[in-house]
Amino acid sequence: MLANQLITHHYPTVEPDDKISFALQLVDDFDILHIPVVDHNKYLGVISKDDLLDADEAAPIKVVMGGMLQKAVKSTDHFLVALKLASQNSLSMVPVVNNEQDWMGAIPSAELLKGSSQFTGAEEPGAVIILEMERKSYSFGEISRLVETNDAYITQFNTFFENETGLLIVTIKINKVEVSDILSTFQRYEYSVRYFMGEEQYENELRYNYDHLMSYLKF
Repeated sequence: MLANQLITHHYPTVEPDDKISFALQLVDDFDILHIPVVDHNKYLGVISKDDLLDADEAAPIKVVMGGMLQKAVKSTDHFLVALKLASQNSLSMVPVVNNEQDWMGAIPSAELLKGSSQFTGAEEPGAVIILEMERKSYSFGEISRLVETNDAYITQFNTFFENETGLLIVTIKINKVEVSDILSTFQRYEYSVRYFMGEEQYENELRYNYDHLMSYLKF
């Protein structure tokens, strides 16, 4: 999914010589927290509502342009580039430009959220299983094979290292909502299941908590 698939072409913009009062009126009218600055359709940067509120409303936009964020994504960038930019800079929108820095439009945070949902398959039916393990124990091939032995397959897969524990956290989504057999298979192969969510989530969580209690009582 590319940035140009999520663009809103009618996002409001201001020019350097516009009054700050005009910019504030736009952010209120459109209920936005950031507004891009363009000059003859060339993207210059984005200013936050807070910066506008701290300035003299009668002054032109150019007096607050020194502290504006000048970053943007290209229309041909993957949407994850836009998501990263928004996350790193706490943006409510992501500016989109072409190779010549011409203003193309913006990706509002709501569209980024929608794109993330589609990318991760969050709207598709299926169960989620989260495993935790040492890095040396990780094998995508084995995890996939164990899922497939239960007549299922992985539809989404994600890993990250947890700083607090040093463990590798593996999140998988499968095409089935019933996970009992798959969980049993993982446990049989000594995988540690941190969390899971399926059709029988309540019953499974009870069983999971019970197993932990039994393990605790053994000591």
